[in-house]
Amino acid sequence: MTTVKIYLDCHYDKLDFYTHAITNAHGQNHPEVFAVREQYLKLRADATANHRLDANFTELRRTTHNYAIPSDVCPVFKATYLMLSQADHLNASA
Repeated sequence: MTTVKIYLDCHYDKLDFYTHAITNAHGQNHPEVFAVREQYLKLRADATANHRLDANFTELRRTTHNYAIPSDVCPVFKATYLMLSQADHLNASA
């Protein structure tokens, strides 16, 4: 198992909860979080199936503008993007 897949497994509960929570809290002002949630679910499915994840992270970077954190968001939003960015970094290092 690769480092990124281990990271995703270790952070599964938080990322699953957080990606859902930010859709409720920030979806009105930041509609891209709905795409982030869907992309995260696809990322998890692809990681579980042992697929390459490069395309998943390319799409996440595009959607999040390279994980840029808007100034009007809560700590959960920030943590979500930071965890996804860390996973992306681990994937790129593999």
